[in-house]
Amino acid sequence: MPNFSGVWNLKEQIQAVAAYRWPGAVPAQRLYAWGRNTGPGSIISGALGDGTIIDRSSPVQIGALITWAQPAAGQLHSACIKTDGTLWTWGLGSDGRLGHNNEISRSSPVQVGALTTWAQVSIGTGNGTHNLAITTEGALYAWGDGSSGRLGDGLSANKSSPVQIGALTTWAQVSAGAYFSSSVKTDGTLWTWGGNDRGQLGQNNRINRSSPVQVGALTNWSQVSAGGSSIVAITTSGALYAWGESTGGRLGDGTVINRSSPVQIGALTDWAKVSMGTSFCSAIKTDGSLWTWGANGAGELGIGTTVYRSSPVQVGALTTWALSSAGQNTCHAIKTDGTLWSWGANSLGQLGDGTVVAKSSPVQIGALTNWTKVAAGQAHSVAITSGASS
Repeated sequence: MPNFSGVWNLKEQIQAVAAYRWPGAVPAQRLYAWGRNTGPGSIISGALGDGTIIDRSSPVQIGALITWAQPAAGQLHSACIKTDGTLWTWGLGSDGRLGHNNEISRSSPVQVGALTTWAQVSIGTGNGTHNLAITTEGALYAWGDGSSGRLGDGLSANKSSPVQIGALTTWAQVSAGAYFSSSVKTDGTLWTWGGNDRGQLGQNNRINRSSPVQVGALTNWSQVSAGGSSIVAITTSGALYAWGESTGGRLGDGTVINRSSPVQIGALTDWAKVSMGTSFCSAIKTDGSLWTWGANGAGELGIGTTVYRSSPVQVGALTTWALSSAGQNTCHAIKTDGTLWSWGANSLGQLGDGTVVAKSSPVQIGALTNWTKVAAGQAHSVAITSGASS
């Protein structure tokens, strides 16, 4: 198992994300998916990538390859970067979201272009129809639905293949929301663009932007996560901030008031990782404890109830959580022992526990102990195991 302990500084995060190579041989990395594999009505999706349009309530391995590195899941499509730096997408192809220079849907992974330098990819949450990605050189690319300027290329037109956003090569981490985008640069500055009807761009206004604009003047941002019409971000000192839509208390500041500029959530500086879903948030502290807040109608907060929370509440008492991923109304998390846990909505099998029954507390998914990454989409998820044969 990888070492999940500790908090990396920004430089270490960038190097790790870009490399996918650790001392010694690269372990086998298998790709799994589960949940909705069809679309609403007559739409055919194939978002799981298993070559079918059959919903799955338990994880299924996607192909036999063992070179998958970094997954992403959206509304009706998925993406993943391989260890060789190539980028692959599959699922619904409308709006050009797959990046294949067409709008053809794919039920199995297809390579995007010929680049072998992709480092990170993110798919918009909620109505996830656009994509962001950065290369190992720090170049930023976007494609898919361009309405509201969410691609950042100065326009509002769809793009069916990746287009570079500007000429800078200082982009470190990206995160796509429903109609907007965000990114942290290597200098620790935070930038946003796209729709801004809830103040989610953090500019103290509600004006859409079709090109990246800096959020405030801070230069110590380490991580950003966009979801729905909200953003959460962590500084290098471990402080947590949020802004944008606050319906259901999803910002975590104890109110349901929208914020058009960053507000600090509490005074603690021990936040390590954060994931913004469509209408709720999950985060892990440096001590390994897991916290959630926001909407909870399907039990997505994992606290055993369906009561909404406008401030962070701890999920159980364990301090062995390594990472979490918040989707539309489902949440997944991996522990330091490599086990995978899920909770929330489950009508389409999106929890992966073999049922279609919602869960308001974490349930273990299968018996594997080598899960390393998971990405929750609207109603499906993709994840990676590492090491010995599963």
